[in-house]
Amino acid sequence: MISNLSHAASATARGPRADVVRVVDAIRAIIQSLRISGRAVEQQLGISSAQLYILQELAERPAQSINDLAYNTFTHQSSVSMVVSRLVDHDLVRRSHSRGDARRVSISLTPAGRAVVRKAPYTAQTRLIDGLRTFSRSELRALGDYLETVAELASEPGDSETAWCGTKIPGLGKAVCGITQGQGRRRTRRSP
Repeated sequence: MISNLSHAASATARGPRADVVRVVDAIRAIIQSLRISGRAVEQQLGISSAQLYILQELAERPAQSINDLAYNTFTHQSSVSMVVSRLVDHDLVRRSHSRGDARRVSISLTPAGRAVVRKAPYTAQTRLIDGLRTFSRSELRALGDYLETVAELASEPGDSETAWCGTKIPGLGKAVCGITQGQGRRRTRRSP
């Protein structure tokens, strides 16, 4: 997604290497922002940025189930469960059975958890998610397609149990095919 046509023309004039450098630099900048922000949260609050993200979500929408938290934080349920367990251990959240359904456990902030949220910084992860919410659905789908392909390219052989073949990415002119465990290198093929 390039919004500045003169920037696009400039990148084309410099050649494909400049385009690769631009993409790699952007990925590095995102990783660095997340790392610096996470380190600042740990130093300032004594918790991880993932823990803070769950606390902030509970401050916005109190008394959620693990599944609700997973959905609302764009995170896998098992990851949320582990983070919540650590937060319970630090007395920042509590688990309680729902009054209407004893099988349902809801997670809510303790007074100590609310105090942490009040003094928390605006993290890179929150800025990123807030920024992504300004994109159109088609922009998010295209970005998601690109990033899934990039993630697959960066993953170790054997990270995926099954082979997959990415869809043709507009402007790239090729689809990237993954591998199954035990196979050799990833292959890139030209799409027809």
